[in-house]
Amino acid sequence: MFYGAVVWDPWLIVAQIVCLQCLYYLTLGVFLTILVGTRLSRMSLVYFFDYAAVTASTVTGWCVIASFLLSSLAGAGYVLYLIERAKWCLDFSATVFIVHLFICIVYGGWPSSLTWWVLNGTGVAVMALLGEYLCIRRELREIPIPRYRSSKKKASICC
Repeated sequence: MFYGAVVWDPWLIVAQIVCLQCLYYLTLGVFLTILVGTRLSRMSLVYFFDYAAVTASTVTGWCVIASFLLSSLAGAGYVLYLIERAKWCLDFSATVFIVHLFICIVYGGWPSSLTWWVLNGTGVAVMALLGEYLCIRRELREIPIPRYRSSKKKASICC
């Protein structure tokens, strides 16, 4: 990607948001299936969107918390490959969690659990900061410039 003058492309931004959101939920589903699904006989959307499922008082609640945090770590990698710019990491990470907040409000009402808010705040921080770190490392890499040697031999001067 060329990092010069950037044109504002709303379709690209919407596509990036949709892709990032879908990848986040897909990863969350995989982690919930692995960590929570093995403990329960039946999975449901409660573990995705109900704030009451995020609790530190049960082992299943801790598995839900771990799933969200692992999804935030994976989200940082998604930001690296989808967004590619360090200055946009916070914007896109916050958008993922704001959309998640709206879905949670529609599904189960306003989240009144302090654990839910701490978990999602930590998730935003992990995704944004780690994504920004990875993007900065990529942006600061040296650009490889191949050096071609001439096939002609240099004339040696004999004295």
